[in-house]
Formats: sequence, structure tokens, C-alpha cells
Amino acid sequence: MSNHVTAPKGTKDILPADAGRWQHVEAMARELFKAYRYQEIRTPVFESTDLFQRGIGENTDIVGKEMYTFESKSDDPTKRLSLTLRPENTAGVVRAYIQHKLFAQPLPQKLWYTGPMFRYERPQAGRQRQFHQLGVEVLGSDDARWDAEVIVVATDFLARLGLPALEVQLNSVGDDACRPAYRDTLQAYLRSHQDALCENCRTRTEKNPLRVLDCKVPACQPVVQAAPTITENLCDGCRGHQAAVEGYLTAVGVAFKRNDRLVRGLDYYTRTVFEIVSGDLGAQNTVCAGGRYNGLVEELGGPSTPAVGWGLGLERLLMLLPADATPATGLTALIMATHGAAEPVAFRLAHDLRGQGLAIDLANGGKLDKQFKQAERLGARYAVILGEDELAKGVVSIKDLTTREQRSVPLDGVKDALKGAVAGGK
Repeated sequence: MSNHVTAPKGTKDILPADAGRWQHVEAMARELFKAYRYQEIRTPVFESTDLFQRGIGENTDIVGKEMYTFESKSDDPTKRLSLTLRPENTAGVVRAYIQHKLFAQPLPQKLWYTGPMFRYERPQAGRQRQFHQLGVEVLGSDDARWDAEVIVVATDFLARLGLPALEVQLNSVGDDACRPAYRDTLQAYLRSHQDALCENCRTRTEKNPLRVLDCKVPACQPVVQAAPTITENLCDGCRGHQAAVEGYLTAVGVAFKRNDRLVRGLDYYTRTVFEIVSGDLGAQNTVCAGGRYNGLVEELGGPSTPAVGWGLGLERLLMLLPADATPATGLTALIMATHGAAEPVAFRLAHDLRGQGLAIDLANGGKLDKQFKQAERLGARYAVILGEDELAKGVVSIKDLTTREQRSVPLDGVKDALKGAVAGGK
């Protein structure tokens, strides 16, 4: 039995056969974000543990159970720091916003990111211990239109990918003016029903009662469904903000469903929270989620800065992507050298054609019928044949592998012939 090394539990390799789907999704995102004028930001994959404890909240499952935390190396023990692989990226983006004084630039700052995140949890379909997120953040405005815009960006993106019917669920979790009173009301209600709650919910009742509303344990659902809602307790400011968000979404035809039980698992959310859910993912059906976090920048040492954003798990998104949604890799031509002296010429020709922006590969050699089978397997559009006769005449044979038509082209005219054929759809 071999003793080979395998990938750690909860991680997956993205193999060449799958990489095209990832690249397609990322390219669509870049194109859309450019149209909306979001700028990319890249932050480290590990940060100070304190950043996540302060930013996400010590009473959340992420901080309490799921973070990968380690001590930095230093010969001086007093200089060793507690570091954590990022479990999400909003806190890191906010840290960069503060550290580099992006608040001194024109506001709002419209940012997007993508990259790996890390959480210790039970691996399941669409959820790994190392997973990849795509997200946007708008920092520097409390205007409800930015809440609406980030939701519209998400729905536009998912629509461009051709995903099946998705539902936008929307709620408000209030702010410092109205949430404390609601928290007390909810906590009192949950304490009166402790015997009907799971162990996690009993703990959450004391530490973070709003998280009980997010419980998926069937036995807890009667208590959750009968609980008082934040909607009944919103202040006029939060109520007006929510109405404005809904008005903007309606103006551009984005359908939504009010879900007054919707909360998010991070402490920093205020007012708007939302999820985009799919009926094709079972219990873990959230594709994209986010909301407004007006106090986070100040909590992390920056100036008072309202902000809103979302994150989207790419693994889960790819599970929904239609099989025909990813375009072919687009190999323009496979160059076939059928004579030893032709191989250096074929090698140089391939180099020149790639410099013209064409996707070119070299056949593995051997008999011509074997090389044609390789071209078919690779999905090449054309075969460029360079044999003894062609070499002597200074030409190549170009065969259209769809129409089976073949023609002879001078060696110095291959670039124009292939570029013209591709441009003309021949």
C-alpha cells in the first residue's frame, strides 16, 4: 500500500479540468465590477487575531470555534504575535482602509476582492475548510442607494452567469437606537423557552440572542418562528432606510422577499441584511450574503464610516453553474510536424502565432492520424500541418476540423490566415 501524501481534510485541488470554470466566473466578475467602477483590493491571508475578535465578535461561532490561529515566530518571546488565517475578508478590507487612510480619498470607496478564506468546520457540499470568496465593499456613505447597489451588483453577476431562479431575502437588524431594546425583548422571550431550545441556542440566548433566529435545528423552530421580530421594533430611521432600499430595488426590477427572521452570523451588521438563496442547494442554500456595517470602521480604530457589502462563496456558486455556462477553452490550432526537420520550424511558428494572441499547441508527434485524434481530443479548431513536402515548398496545410476543408498557405502567411479565419468565423 502506497504511503503518498494527500491534501488536508477540508481542502480541494482545483484541477486543470475545472480551472476553466473558475476562470470564467472570475472573468465575468472583473468585467462587471469594472462597469460599476469597483476597484480591486488584495489583503494578506493572515491578520492579527485581535482584528477578527474585535471585528467579527468574540461571541460568534467563527471566532469561538472556527478560526485557524497560530503564534508568529520570533527569537524574542515577547514579540510573538497571535495571527489568524482570515475566516472572512471584510475585517481585513476595513483594516487596510484605516491603515492606508483611504478615507482621505474621494468617498465612497468602492472595492472588491477575491481569494481563499479559512474556517474549521465540518466539510460538506460547497463548504470546505479552505474556501474561496468573492466580495464587494462600499465604504463612506450611509445612503440607502448603496445598499441597493451592492444587491443589484450581486443579482446582475448571478444573472450573467445564467444561474437558475434565485431569491433575494431582505431584512433590517436595526441600529444602536433600536436594537438594544429588541435584544432585551428577544432575550427575555428566549429565556422563557429555554427547555425547548438546543444547547447552542441556550448559550446564544445569553451571549448573542439574535443568532438564535439563525438556528437550523428542527426542534428549535417553533420557538424561533414565534419569537418577536426586529421589524416590530425598528426606529423611524431604520424603517425609513429599509423603505428606501426596497424602493431602489423595485425601481430596477429586482424582486425581493422580506424575511423578518433573517440575521447574519457576524456582530458588525446594522440595518440592512440580505441573502440570495437557491432552491437547488438543500439546507445550506445561501449563495450570497451581506449587509450594512456602520460601526465596524470606528470599532477597529478608524473614523466613523458607514459601509455596506457582501461575500459570495465560489465553491457553492460553481455547484449551481450550468454545465454549458463555461465557454470552450478555444484552442485555435494544433501544429502537426510530420518530419523531423519540420519540428524546429513548427516550434518557432507556434511561438510566433501565440505572440499574435492565438491559442496554439504542438502535437505530440507520431503518425498523422494519431495527431488528428489529439486535435479532436483538445477541441482544436484547425490543424496546421507541416511535413516534408510543405517544408520543401515553404508552405503549411491548414485544415478546418469542422468543415474538413484544407488549403495550402505560405509559411509567412499563416498568422494572417488563422487570424482572418477566427475573426470571420470560418
